[in-house]
Amino acid sequence: MISEFNAYLHSVWLVAASLIAGVMNAMAGGGSFISFPAMLAVGVLPIQANATNTVALWPGQLTSVAALRDDLRRDLLPVVCGASVLGGVSGAVVLLNTRQLTFLHMVPWLLLVASLLFGLSGPVSRWLRQRSATPHEAHTPALVPLFLVLLPVCFYIGYFGAGAGFLIMTALALFGVEEMHALNSLKVLAACLSNLCAVLTFIVSGAVVWRYCVISMVFAGVGGYVGAQYARRMNANVLRAIVVVTGCAVAGYFFWRYR
Repeated sequence: MISEFNAYLHSVWLVAASLIAGVMNAMAGGGSFISFPAMLAVGVLPIQANATNTVALWPGQLTSVAALRDDLRRDLLPVVCGASVLGGVSGAVVLLNTRQLTFLHMVPWLLLVASLLFGLSGPVSRWLRQRSATPHEAHTPALVPLFLVLLPVCFYIGYFGAGAGFLIMTALALFGVEEMHALNSLKVLAACLSNLCAVLTFIVSGAVVWRYCVISMVFAGVGGYVGAQYARRMNANVLRAIVVVTGCAVAGYFFWRYR
């Protein structure tokens, strides 16, 4: 009886966490800070929890790519797609070959790094907007060096992923991509494609716990729809601060729990 009640509480928490994660992703990002620990709380092993969480949250990224497809720079698609595929697959394969206990001890560090990346995304985004406001002549950057810079970022996305989006935008900007809409669309494409490759790798390897994945996917989608209705009304700096504080708090809990 007690075990059934605990299972019920865990299911309720997964539903609530998925809703919150969907809202966060639609408004600012960082939903994995909530949904990934929820997967662990219902008893999913750490690597399977990360894989299941990635699969559950991926469909929301696909809709973003569809919405931004007209802003993509066609001359950069081969290098961005190549780095995304290779990085996403290799990151997922390395994750699946990591020991459960090793990954569990890495989790607080990964969450902390992701939180700091979200915190840095504010000033970097302002710098990118200022940069894009100044007229520049569009040119194609050196593709091989750009590929080599994007590859480890996409590897990180395939392995864990939270907070990596602005790293893609920064890399592209440093290589001469100036227009903000192009930066954002290429960022979304790289994240979506890297995660797609990771998702397919996780599915083929049998690392996805589907009963929890479907629950999280459905309610994250509902949360994403709700969050999208309010995203433009909220102050971006406040949203970012909420994400950073949430991520640091969850990282702190994991540091304490698995010290």
